[in-house]
Amino acid sequence: MDGGTGTELEHRGVIMDPAAWSGTAALDAYDALVDIHCDFIRAGARIITANTFAASPLMLGHAGVIHLSDQVNSTAVAAAQQARDQMGDSTVIVAGSISHMLPVQAGTAATAQHTEEQLDALSASARAQAHVLIQSGVEVIICEMMYDPERARAVLAGITDVADELWFMISARRGADGSVVSFDQTNEVALDGILAVLAEYRDRVSVSGVMHTDVGITGDALAMVSDVCDGPLAAYPDSGYFEMPHWNFRDVIAPDALAAYARQWAEQGVAIIGGCCGLGPSHIAAIASAINPC
Repeated sequence: MDGGTGTELEHRGVIMDPAAWSGTAALDAYDALVDIHCDFIRAGARIITANTFAASPLMLGHAGVIHLSDQVNSTAVAAAQQARDQMGDSTVIVAGSISHMLPVQAGTAATAQHTEEQLDALSASARAQAHVLIQSGVEVIICEMMYDPERARAVLAGITDVADELWFMISARRGADGSVVSFDQTNEVALDGILAVLAEYRDRVSVSGVMHTDVGITGDALAMVSDVCDGPLAAYPDSGYFEMPHWNFRDVIAPDALAAYARQWAEQGVAIIGGCCGLGPSHIAAIASAINPC
């Protein structure tokens, strides 16, 4: 799989939106986005994800550009498709990302506690986004960075009857006692809640896994996911940290070190391996060499 497209945009100098992070980049930096997708394919990625994680109507509305939602999402998919065409490899899969992202407090990675009204808006937003992504030609919808059970259910309620191919990726962090907990930045919440959501929807989910999670706990979190779903697993960790609207490329894992983790996950049967925020083409090249040396 590819790496962190949104953070790679920032790494290359693209300005992040203060309300929607990389959500508007498909319109603001189309050529850079195509180049990034090409670089990930060149590095060995067989799956590339359109830059739609923060491009839901809900987040674009927060940025004051909800009227551009369809255009932003269809353009993001077009950028990935153009890169695939330029690289001359029709076997590359183009995925669409849908998150349960809500407005993030400036200078933090935390969102305010959601309301029932926001959950309803999140469900409607996810449904509208999924329709545009599928109409634009994505081959899979990935629910990314799922860590809040109520928000995850809202997203799934909006898209399960829309998407034929659906993947579900949880995010985790280390708790104060060293245990694996939900990625929630405001409270320390057991991972059981989001795993219960995955269990409820496992008949609709083709691939499940762990993403936007530190490499040191990704393996533990994968083991917990595999206890819930027996289908293919995916792993794509992050490195560094977020302070809205910027990714801090601090203490980013070296490509060779990430490749060692990838080799372990592959030996454990993980089928799809890549990177998330902070991890660029050099990381994906190291992973590809490590798990598919021939």
